[in-house]
Amino acid sequence: MAENETHMHPSIPSNAAFVQNRVGILGLGLMGGSFAKALHAGGTEVYAWNRTRSTLELAMIECVDGELDEESVATCELIVLAGYPQVSIEWLEDMADSISAGAIVIDVVGVKRSVCEKCFAIAKDHDWHFVGCHPMAGTQYSGFAYTRADMYVGAPMIVVPPAHMDDFVRLDILERLKNLLAPCQFGMYTLSTPEHHDRVIAFTSQLAHVVSNAYVKSPSAQVHKGFSAGSYKDLTRVARLNAQMWTELFLENGDYLSEEIGILIHHLQEYKDAIDAGDANHRKKEVEEQ
Repeated sequence: MAENETHMHPSIPSNAAFVQNRVGILGLGLMGGSFAKALHAGGTEVYAWNRTRSTLELAMIECVDGELDEESVATCELIVLAGYPQVSIEWLEDMADSISAGAIVIDVVGVKRSVCEKCFAIAKDHDWHFVGCHPMAGTQYSGFAYTRADMYVGAPMIVVPPAHMDDFVRLDILERLKNLLAPCQFGMYTLSTPEHHDRVIAFTSQLAHVVSNAYVKSPSAQVHKGFSAGSYKDLTRVARLNAQMWTELFLENGDYLSEEIGILIHHLQEYKDAIDAGDANHRKKEVEEQ
């Protein structure tokens, strides 16, 4: 790291050893792989680690410059944790002493309280920075085969910095992060706290997946062909879930998600009661309310 760069950035100490703009990515699933493709297409040098070796080898042909290990992690200015929540936390614990001073570590996990609490604590004992992140993009599919370089174009990125961080350092880190992620072309960056993120995401994302997955469990789903159109497609798009990942996310955010499910059940019961009673006025009122 050039000495003049450290003087320009309050978030980069003089002992920073990373290579400017080099990025390391943990996990090459849908999210991590799409980061790798977007960054590579924008000219960024990308290093990566993936549990399945064959996926890493394929990515090294397409968009990854080298393997992310204990030696190369020390050279990365930005590290993206794109594994499952517990995998990401354990990897960060193992690699914490190898990460360069001044480097930025982000995650892309869909819950923030549990991940940020543990990762903030790890970072507090080191001179690199952890910032919770959640890119609001994806598809109903998972795995490197479905990754796209344009996955994040125009999408919002939620950013959760630690509350104790100095204001000047926080501003500098956010500017560096936006520059490092510029090839992804996020549409906007939204600051949040872990608590606010998890409460809102329980409704905007997790509940939608629960409803879609529950909806296709009806026996009628087996005979929908020839009887379904756009509304069926819209409601079932995210019914297919990565069971391991979503189970972990649902349980990590169980309090807020359970509250949202309870609200939905209450309103569904109102619909059912009005229909069972043949109450047209009540039924009309329920439909009109939004």
